[in-house]
Amino acid sequence: MNDLIYIVDDDDDLRESMCEILRESSFEVRPFARADEALAALDESTPQVAVVDYMMPGMDGMALIPLIKKSHPRIRIIMITAFSTVENAVAAMKGGADDYLPKPFRKNGLVAAVRRNLEEIRFEQAIEEPVMDEILACLANQIRRQILNALYTKGKTRFMDITRELGIDDHTKVNFHLKNLKMHNLISQDRSKLYTLSPQGEKMIRYLSLLSKKISQ
Repeated sequence: MNDLIYIVDDDDDLRESMCEILRESSFEVRPFARADEALAALDESTPQVAVVDYMMPGMDGMALIPLIKKSHPRIRIIMITAFSTVENAVAAMKGGADDYLPKPFRKNGLVAAVRRNLEEIRFEQAIEEPVMDEILACLANQIRRQILNALYTKGKTRFMDITRELGIDDHTKVNFHLKNLKMHNLISQDRSKLYTLSPQGEKMIRYLSLLSKKISQ
C-alpha cells in the first residue's frame, strides 16, 4: 500500500499540479479545496503527511494544523505559503507544522519534503519498537557501525575484505563484531561466505544517517 498524502489548497491549478507530481512519484494522494473537508475525511482515510496551504478562505491552514494534530498527532504537516518570511515559518512551526515549503517551489522540492517527512515518521516508529534499544546498544560500538557502512557501500563482501577495509589486523575481533551484528539480524552471510546487509541493517543505516543529520541541525 502506498503512502497517503493529503493536499489541502484552494488553488485548483496548484492543487492538481501537486497531486500529479506526487502521483508520478508513486504516492497515493487525496486533494481537498477546503480545510474543513480534509478534517472531516481524516477518520476514513488517515494520511501519513498533509500538505496544507497557509492562506485559504474559511478555515485557513494555521487554524487547521492544531485540529489535525489534536486528533491525529502522528500526521506530519508541511505548510506551504506564497509569503515566505521567517515570521510565517516560525508561526507555522509553533502552530504544529513539521515542515515549511515556500511558493513557488520546484517539483523536486515538494517530493523531497514529502519523502523527508516520511523518513522521519519511520525513524520515530523504529525508535518505539521494543527491540530498538538492543539494536542501538549493539551499534554503540564504532567498529560495528563501520562494518555496516562498509557493507552498505560495497555490497556483498568477504571477511578478509572487511578486515582490510577497516584496517584491523586482529581477525578475532572483527569476527566477534560480525557475529554480534548477525545475532541482531543486521547482517547475513550466504553459502559463499559473503556478508551483506539484511533489510533490518539497511533500515538502520538510513535511521543512523537521519539521526546524524538531525543532531547536526
